[in-house]
Parts: sequence; structure tokens; C-alpha cells
Amino acid sequence: MNDSTPSKYFDLHTTGVGYLHRVREVKPERGQPFLAVDISALHGNSESVEYTRFDCRVSGRAAQDIVRRLTSAIETDRKVLVGFKIGDLYADTFTFKRGERAGQTGISLKARLLRITWAKVDGEAITIHSAEQDSIDNERSPGMNDTVSIAARSPAEDRPPRRVRLPRQDPAFTARRA
Repeated sequence: MNDSTPSKYFDLHTTGVGYLHRVREVKPERGQPFLAVDISALHGNSESVEYTRFDCRVSGRAAQDIVRRLTSAIETDRKVLVGFKIGDLYADTFTFKRGERAGQTGISLKARLLRITWAKVDGEAITIHSAEQDSIDNERSPGMNDTVSIAARSPAEDRPPRRVRLPRQDPAFTARRA
């Protein structure tokens, strides 16, 4: 492969629902600082929910903006539930330094938080739609997603925005989106 040929990637993305915890700015010894957050993803039977923890590097301006907007709620121990998409999942081993498991090997699931699709703080829906999200929707490759999701304000002020799906192939797509 020569240098002028664009690289091709195979994406493995995981979507889910989970609680955000432990927002922090990570300052590695080498490289640039980055925003990180833990997600406790829900899975299993709704009567006996199980959780899987992901330690995520927050990627992309829109995801960073949303996490920063939710940080004060997370830091005050409010329940912040989100719909999310993560990618580049891998397991990282470490050795416990303290506590009952000191000296034992542990495993941390690491990923990049790519997108937050919706959010609720203590059960109340939060509007997360932003200009950055619009640019992400517009940059998608043809065929990747043939619809765009738009937050439209409900007539009543106290209700969360509703989602409207518009097919990109619609000749009036631009006018309807506006």
C-alpha cells in the first residue's frame, strides 16, 4: 500500500445504556491530556440488572461537550443515565495496589466513548442536541445511515424534545430538516 492510498478500518462499535461516573482529565506522562469517564453499562433481565464497567476516553468534540455539561450532575452524585456508543474496546490488565485484593491481577475494559445519544439526570430528560452533533450527522459516509435524527421541541415547555427521523433520500430533506 502506498502513502497516497487512504487507510481502511474495520469498526467494532458497541451501543448501550449506562450510568456515567468518575469524570476526570487524564494527564499522561507522554502525550496530550484527555477527558475520561467511566460507564456502568446495564445488561441482563430488567428485574435483576447486571452492570459492566467501561473506562472510556471521551472522543470527539460533541461527546466531550456533552460529558462536560453533565459533569456537575455526576460530581454531585446525581444519577446520570445515557444512551452511548463506544468503539475500540480492549481489556487492560493491572495489579491491585491496596485492599483485600492487593497484589492480585485485575482487568479493566477500556474503550473510546464516541457518542452520547440521549441523557437523563435523576430521571429527567436532558436536551443534548448540539451544532457539533449536526456536523457529525452531516459527515457520515453515504450508505452508513440513511436517516438523520433531529431533536424537535415539543409544544409544551415541560416535555423533552421529540425525535424526528428524516430519510436523506427525500427530495425535500434540507427544507424539512430546517
